[in-house]
Amino acid sequence: MPALPLVGRHALVTGASRGIGAAIARTLAQQGATLTLLGRSAAPLQALAEELGPAHGVATADVADAEQVQAAASVARAARGPIRILVNNAGQAESAPFAKTGAELWQRMLAVNLTGCFVCTQAALPDMRAARGGRIVNIASTAAQRGYAYVSAYVAAKHGVLGLTRALALELAGEGITVNAVCPGYTETEILQQSVARVVAKTGRSVEAARAEFTRFNPQGRFVQPEEVADAVRWLCGDGAAAITGQAISVSGGEVM
Repeated sequence: MPALPLVGRHALVTGASRGIGAAIARTLAQQGATLTLLGRSAAPLQALAEELGPAHGVATADVADAEQVQAAASVARAARGPIRILVNNAGQAESAPFAKTGAELWQRMLAVNLTGCFVCTQAALPDMRAARGGRIVNIASTAAQRGYAYVSAYVAAKHGVLGLTRALALELAGEGITVNAVCPGYTETEILQQSVARVVAKTGRSVEAARAEFTRFNPQGRFVQPEEVADAVRWLCGDGAAAITGQAISVSGGEVM
C-alpha cells in the first residue's frame, strides 16, 4: 500500500467535536496525520480522539482567548510535536435582522468566527515558520463570497476570514506555507438542523418546507455533506496543493462560481 501522505505531520483542528470539524479530523487521521482536537468541551473531543486512536489527543480552549489558545498549543506541541497543519474550523452562526443585531451578538460572531482564526494562527505559525512549511486552512462559508439576509454579523465575520486568508497567503508565500479558505454552502450538520428548527418555530412551516428554503440556494438541490468539505481540506493539506494559496474553494454545488 502507498505511504499515507500526512504521516509525521501534526494537525491542529479547532471545533472538531462534531459536524464538519469531526469529518475533517477523521479524514486527516485516515491520511496519517497526528491530530490535536481543540475546542471548549473536552468530553466529545475526547470521545472522537479515542475513536481515532491513541496517537491523537485533545486540548481545550476558547479559540478567541489568546492565553488559553497559546497554553493549549504548548500542551499539544509537547505531546505530539510541532504543528504543521492548522484547520480553523470553529465557528458559530446566529441570525437576526440587522436592526435587532445588538453589539453583543456582533462581537460574539466576530470573536468565534474571525478572532478565533487570528488567535489560533498566531499560536501555530511559529512551528510552521521554523519548519519552512505548513498548511493553514480556514473554514469560511459561502457567506464569505456572497451575502445572506438576516445574518449580517456572521456574513461580516466570514468576509473577514477570507480577507485574512488572502493577506496571510501573500505574507507567507515565500516560506512554504499555504493559506486557503474552504467555503461550504449549507451543510448537513447539527447547526443546520438547529437553523431549520428555528424556521419551523418562527414560521409554522413543515420541516420539509424549511429544509427546502435552504436547499434552494444549491443548484444541485441538496445539502453539502461534511465529508465533502473534509475532502477539500485533505487536498489542500497535501503536497500536491503546494501551489494553491490565497484561494477560496467553494464547496456548494455551484452556488458560487
